[in-house]
Amino acid sequence: MKLLFVAAFLAVAAAVPSSYKPEYKAPSYPAPSYTAPKYPTPSYPSPAYPTPAYPAPAYKKDNKYDDITITSQSDERNLDGSSQWSYAQSDYTTREESQVQKKTQGVTYDSYGKESYGEVLGNTNKGSSYWVSPEGQKFTLTWTADEAGFQPKGDHLPVAPVHEYELPVAPVHEYELPVAPALPYSRTGPGY
Repeated sequence: MKLLFVAAFLAVAAAVPSSYKPEYKAPSYPAPSYTAPKYPTPSYPSPAYPTPAYPAPAYKKDNKYDDITITSQSDERNLDGSSQWSYAQSDYTTREESQVQKKTQGVTYDSYGKESYGEVLGNTNKGSSYWVSPEGQKFTLTWTADEAGFQPKGDHLPVAPVHEYELPVAPVHEYELPVAPALPYSRTGPGY
């Protein structure tokens, strides 16, 4: 029986070629069809904001001129970096200022943060201002700002007190310092 089975298997194996591959047939499915969903168009009520009501400012102007207006104004900017501007108001307040670029010696930094000393551009500024206080006092202020710093001048600015006394002087000691005695010197040791 065993022999018969082996003979049948060999007969079938001889009938099928060695390059046999079963043929594959892809299944076919009908194409799906969907209907697009229909949504109602949303409707939003437009917002109704009440108009804000701001109270009138509760302060009084503290000057004697109710309506201060600018009576003159000028502003000039130049290509070399200099500029000047001024204005005057109906309450007699005035201000004028000018600035000029100036080359000075100073500290510069490169893009890596390295510090070096050399020529830098700086601004020098000069100006003046005049105004009348609510009490009627007139003030004039002039200033200069340059490499020496900000230097304001005006009669209303406080002045540092001047000391009228003589500063003490440290005492001078007149004595001789001791000197070490000179000892005789002679070369000793190997090689001498």
